[in-house]
Amino acid sequence: MQGRFLRKFLGVLTLTTCMVASGGVLATPVAGGILNWVGTPEPSSLVPLVTTAGGNCDIGPKVVEGLLTYDDQLNPKPLLATDWSVSKDGLQYRFALRKGVKWHDGKPFTSADVAFSILTLRQYHPRGKATFQNVTEVRTPDPYTAIIVLSQPAPYLLTALASTESPIVPKHLYEGTDIVNNKYSSAPVGTGPFIFKQWVRGSYVELVRNPDYWDKPKPYLDKIFVRFIPDPAARALAFETGAADLGLQAIPLSDVERFKSLPAFGIDTKSSPYLGTQQQLYFNFDNAILQKREVRHALAQALDLQAFNKVVWYGYGQVSPAAIGPLIAKYHDATQKYLPFNPLQAEKELDAAGYPRSADGTRFKLRLLIDPWVARQAADFVRQSLIKVGVGVTVETYDFATFTTKTYNERAFDLVLEGLSNMFDPVVGVQRIFWSKAIKPGIPFVNPAHYVNPAVDHLLEEAAVEIDQDKRRSLYLEFQRLAANDVASIELGASPQVTIYSRKVKNYAPTAEGLRGSFAELYIEK
Repeated sequence: MQGRFLRKFLGVLTLTTCMVASGGVLATPVAGGILNWVGTPEPSSLVPLVTTAGGNCDIGPKVVEGLLTYDDQLNPKPLLATDWSVSKDGLQYRFALRKGVKWHDGKPFTSADVAFSILTLRQYHPRGKATFQNVTEVRTPDPYTAIIVLSQPAPYLLTALASTESPIVPKHLYEGTDIVNNKYSSAPVGTGPFIFKQWVRGSYVELVRNPDYWDKPKPYLDKIFVRFIPDPAARALAFETGAADLGLQAIPLSDVERFKSLPAFGIDTKSSPYLGTQQQLYFNFDNAILQKREVRHALAQALDLQAFNKVVWYGYGQVSPAAIGPLIAKYHDATQKYLPFNPLQAEKELDAAGYPRSADGTRFKLRLLIDPWVARQAADFVRQSLIKVGVGVTVETYDFATFTTKTYNERAFDLVLEGLSNMFDPVVGVQRIFWSKAIKPGIPFVNPAHYVNPAVDHLLEEAAVEIDQDKRRSLYLEFQRLAANDVASIELGASPQVTIYSRKVKNYAPTAEGLRGSFAELYIEK
């Protein structure tokens, strides 16, 4: 009873806090209005069920919900689940589900949908394979109770149930279908505050208010247009002309200071604690040259990452060499330092590794691919840095679908600049990158390097089930030391998260998920 009362009290407190406008004046949400939200790049689908691509994780939660949402300290709050408990041995998670909720097609939401979704995420979701690896079954004793049963403890599980990470989809529209290519992932049917209306490819997605949403009077907006504008300068112009109201990474970093001076706009540089943003440079360990640690070590010394932050990120990033980034503070190894920037030493090490400069000054050539979510300037910085030590680099850029195919299916790269977020727990965001058992041909966003170290595997697996927080931290610190010693990757750190918004847009990110939340509380000030 005390836990349930506290949860209700905190919910009221959070609602009150979210309704306080700037200046401390209590604001009443206004119904109506259209939000023009800039999404970049355009995703391949709209529901983050079988992919963790950014656009899916951004748009999907407005339509399809999860069991829980979270405050900025990652404390869980009710969503499709109204109450929950965990057994003393950590092997059962019991959820009381919200009653009276309907899918947008009118069918009732039940525990059968929860069971189907969790087991589907375990099989198909790139991070879900690790998140739900210990799930043996999901029991459904009645339509409003779901019990997740585990073979081993999963100390991160209660934080993994947000709409953006573990969407609950309608069983009646997915069961028995080709899950990966199910049409409802691009024309979603959910329980959320907004109903999917249409997707005009190359232009926009239109969402409309759900008049039967379970949390009335929310949502406040009449409609959302998610607009896809590939060119950064054109996105900036869209804001200045009033055609855009809200966007993350929507304007060039070079324009941030200018927009700060414009009274119609606000700039928010707060990073989402749920996302744990991180960017990395990965080596392809299938390349015989890059299999050599001394080569990777040399290339790492050729990069000045402090200069990278100034030149590419305009000083808005948090550079860090640790495999678990600074946004996951309780497991981050803050003692790690970058290898000293030393191009002369890098050249000596490349010579010693058996790759002297040829007559044209080049030692060997590498193909560098770049995730469309990563700034092109990052690739230019890496290319110019490596050319100085005799390594030729060809930068290849593609649309998002082609990039994922070339990187994770064809493996047609030597280096890849990625933005694989650490997320809210290392099991979910970090393990997939360094765990050799995550390697699956064609599965995107897992172990792009094909890095294999049995000692690292063991540490990650132990930490994934360790419920003692001090022991868990020790395991993750040792993992970071091993990965750094192997030069398994070059971690760039937490990239800038710059949200631009029209000042008439209120309550756009009241939960830890940031813009990946539902927008149920967002309203347009008249």
